[in-house]
Amino acid sequence: MTATVTEVETVRGPVPTADLGVTLMHEHVFVLTPDSQANWSDEWDEETKVAEAIDKLTQLAAIGVRTIVDPTVDGLGRDIRRVARVNEAVPQLNIIPATGVYTYADVPGFFAERGPGALPDLPEPMVDLFVRDITEGIQGTDVKAAFFKCAIDHHGLTPGVERVMRAVARAHAQTGAPVMVHNRPAGNTMAEVARVLGEEGVDPRRVQLAHMGDSSDVDLLAGLAEQGFLLGMDRFGLEPILGFEERVATVVELCRRGWSHRMVLAHDAACYIDWLQPDLLPFLPNWNYLHIHEDVVPALLDRGVTQEQVDDMLVGNPRAWFERR
Repeated sequence: MTATVTEVETVRGPVPTADLGVTLMHEHVFVLTPDSQANWSDEWDEETKVAEAIDKLTQLAAIGVRTIVDPTVDGLGRDIRRVARVNEAVPQLNIIPATGVYTYADVPGFFAERGPGALPDLPEPMVDLFVRDITEGIQGTDVKAAFFKCAIDHHGLTPGVERVMRAVARAHAQTGAPVMVHNRPAGNTMAEVARVLGEEGVDPRRVQLAHMGDSSDVDLLAGLAEQGFLLGMDRFGLEPILGFEERVATVVELCRRGWSHRMVLAHDAACYIDWLQPDLLPFLPNWNYLHIHEDVVPALLDRGVTQEQVDDMLVGNPRAWFERR
């Protein structure tokens, strides 16, 4: 007889999944490139950036968001102690952390000549490290990861990308924690994700395909939902990739077709990201944590999406994704 896991790990410890409330399923606190920061940048000031993050997340909690899912892993500048410091000052908000490796091409240099990078028949060290983050804690702390994150983008399924993806799948098999995969819909990277994870025995219902909202191909997205994947409509505000009206219209049509139970919403925003030149941010006025509640949800309701469907995407589906047998 199996039991359903009804708690999820957060930066401040385990929380009942029933208490997650309104959840944005893909938001970062910080996205950093530590080597480049140390060598080239004078933008980073620890106290200033931490204070700004506390202010932004306090505003988010004030509008009723109770949880953000933060897929910041190796390759995105993860520092769980810094995030914990921010979260301590915003205790009304749950932050759910991840483990994994974020790369579009090669594995990080740390792994290049370890395990199968050195000899093909050596065990993959990433599997045990990912499992350790889930079962023991991240970076020597007692903060445990709740899900896995990997990526595939315009380079396609490179050997490095495949190596990480298979390590994630094998760590998932040991722990049951769900899997999020960054995708590039324009290149239909989802086909490779489905193939590789399928070969590893991962149930599509445990997989969130991130950045599906970058596509307006409703037939393609509905097909993925029908396979069981959870669709991340998670880049609201990144309008140079796809505009507001197109993003909203895609969600509306998928809801009309009955797929509200296979979508989640977010912005893929951050309190601070060093990947962007600061003077470009004014050209992204809606790329912030408040955009969905201030603009997107009203637009969805105006176009015929029901409040029950909105609740599916912001409350029910996140809860179900983290619950497992």
